[in-house]
Amino acid sequence: MLHIVNGDFVGDKLRKGNIRGDVLVWREVYPVGPVSVNMEEPWSPRVEYLERTLGISADDYVTNYKSQEQILQNYHQYDEIVLWFEHDLFDQLMLSYLLHWFSKRTLGHTKLNLLCIGDYPGIDLFRGLGQLTTRQLEALSGTWQRIGQKELETGRRIWEAYASPEIERHVEILHEDTSALPFANAALELHLSRLPSVKNGLGIVEQTALDLIRRGINNPRELFKEVGNRLSVLGMGDLEFWYRLWSMSQQPNALLELRGQYAFPDYRQKMAPSFENCEVALTELGLEVAVGEKDWVNVKGMDEWYGGLRLHGGLTWRWDTERKQLVDIEMG
Repeated sequence: MLHIVNGDFVGDKLRKGNIRGDVLVWREVYPVGPVSVNMEEPWSPRVEYLERTLGISADDYVTNYKSQEQILQNYHQYDEIVLWFEHDLFDQLMLSYLLHWFSKRTLGHTKLNLLCIGDYPGIDLFRGLGQLTTRQLEALSGTWQRIGQKELETGRRIWEAYASPEIERHVEILHEDTSALPFANAALELHLSRLPSVKNGLGIVEQTALDLIRRGINNPRELFKEVGNRLSVLGMGDLEFWYRLWSMSQQPNALLELRGQYAFPDYRQKMAPSFENCEVALTELGLEVAVGEKDWVNVKGMDEWYGGLRLHGGLTWRWDTERKQLVDIEMG
């Protein structure tokens, strides 16, 4: 039996417990940076992006990529495979990628199973499987459900939509039946809320951060914690948040300024005391954008990736979170 899990915490606990089989930790962060529909080999735009933004070296990324793909290619060696995932965008994209991958294979004797939860008894704010103890994970063993054609097809459609370069496809998937993966719709809706909003050109991560800073939370670590609590369905890690914070602090037209000595953490350079102790504040432009007086994309410009969607140049649309639809700003 092969268990494919979403992180090292879960993988380590499964190995220590009484759950039989091999464990494969799927090390990817699909909410960050470009993806393509078929990623059978390391895709250079993604490799370059993750090195530039998160500090993940190209060598490290490629080595890990080839290692986990090789294990996946040998799936036929296992009678059963169990996918362990949770409800957030981080996991739902990982799950959809793997379902897309398996949908193109002849499984033969290999049975696919899914364990996917959005809460756990006794945990008020369930953030993920990593919160659970070894014994709690053991209690989930055997509660997984068989993955059938409907789940494979749903995962395939979600991944192809997320990897599409067309914004319309990212929106259309919200209105399709994805109930075979019951957490997918909410996660994909939050994915779209990360895009430039009709209010001021900010995504929900940036907007939430500015709102919290206005309310007096100005320590980077505390800010990450509070944004994570409010947007828990994103499953956003600290490296992604530091990158978003860094982007907002870049001149010209910065929304934020950091006071004190600091260096932004990344994959190579972990959190330094200087960064822990610095203070985050809004610039004058940051305040104007936060309250909707200015549109940051119009002021700053944009060159960013969300899945297969590259946002750059003259962006003619904005996302209306409340109405869940695109607004053509050229038409007013």
